[in-house]
Amino acid sequence: MDRRSLIKNAGIAGVLAAGIAPAVHAQAAIRWRVASSFPKSLDTLFGAVDVFAKKVSDMTGGKFVITTHAAGELMPAFGVLDGASNGTVEMAHTAPYYFFGKDPTYALDCAIPFGLNSRQMTAWMYEGNGLKLTREFYANVGIVNFPMGNTGAQMGGWYRKEIKSLKDLVGLKFRVGGFGGKVIAALGVVPSNIPGGEIYQSLEKGTIDAAEWVGPYDDLKLGFNKVAPYYYYPGWWEVGPQLSLYVNQKAYEGLSSEYKAIIESAAAFAHTDMQAKYDYLNPAALKTLASQGTKLRKFPNDVMAAAFKSSQQVYSDLNASNPAWKKIYTDYANYRRDANLWFRFNEAAIDGFMQAQKL
Repeated sequence: MDRRSLIKNAGIAGVLAAGIAPAVHAQAAIRWRVASSFPKSLDTLFGAVDVFAKKVSDMTGGKFVITTHAAGELMPAFGVLDGASNGTVEMAHTAPYYFFGKDPTYALDCAIPFGLNSRQMTAWMYEGNGLKLTREFYANVGIVNFPMGNTGAQMGGWYRKEIKSLKDLVGLKFRVGGFGGKVIAALGVVPSNIPGGEIYQSLEKGTIDAAEWVGPYDDLKLGFNKVAPYYYYPGWWEVGPQLSLYVNQKAYEGLSSEYKAIIESAAAFAHTDMQAKYDYLNPAALKTLASQGTKLRKFPNDVMAAAFKSSQQVYSDLNASNPAWKKIYTDYANYRRDANLWFRFNEAAIDGFMQAQKL
């Protein structure tokens, strides 16, 4: 009896008993490691790798095991790109804009000031040219990238003193992640890019005057409200920051097609799961912060206008000097223009109305 007849006549139980289970069950056992840029205390950010690893294990019947490692366990928070690229680890999970110092193009796989919101970013990556273009870029460093998480629009950070106008930014020592620092430096701010686990101590000691991280849920856990009273919004430099899973290219190419598909599916699940957590947890955390005396403030109009102008100049300069940036940013900006037109006439209109109601 041939294989096809056996499957037809014996059914799945008979197939399993005969030792010719579906292809995924026939795969060899694999054990990989994923290095995160985040501490375990941040269950939303670091938690994404746990969600991902569990899905991979579940879908392979425990044959593909991925151990998860927080920042500092295997390598520093900002060392994960090199770690995945050179094969020290098979995988890394990070915010790509951390590496804008290597090449500003990395930020386009995460967030740039006044960029795409989270839904738009996902649409550009999966349905537009985002994934195709960023993979061409990452191929130069031996990495295959997958979207794996988004926080949604972030807050504008914690400040020791109130920001009443643009002049209050001059000389401000500000911890800001990724590309935002490049834009606000032109406004007189002194930016620094330090890992999340070091922010509280730096703010408490006065090494920095202000700091941004993510939003209410994470910021409350990290206790920033205890050392800075003013909480500003919106985080215009992180409108929809996407996190990415980096897979070493050689390791990925050594996988079966089934295991490749499982990695893709598990990453997509973790991608959706992260923002669902933030959207659910942030409202209650913001209420808690307000009840504890946090002073919510909106950035003044002159700050927003100056920051937008500065960002456009930075992008223009990069278009003229960095071919990799220009290739991806041109497509990104074209989609952003069309997406914002759509959101303006529909999403923004109903959101604005509903948020004004007393429910």
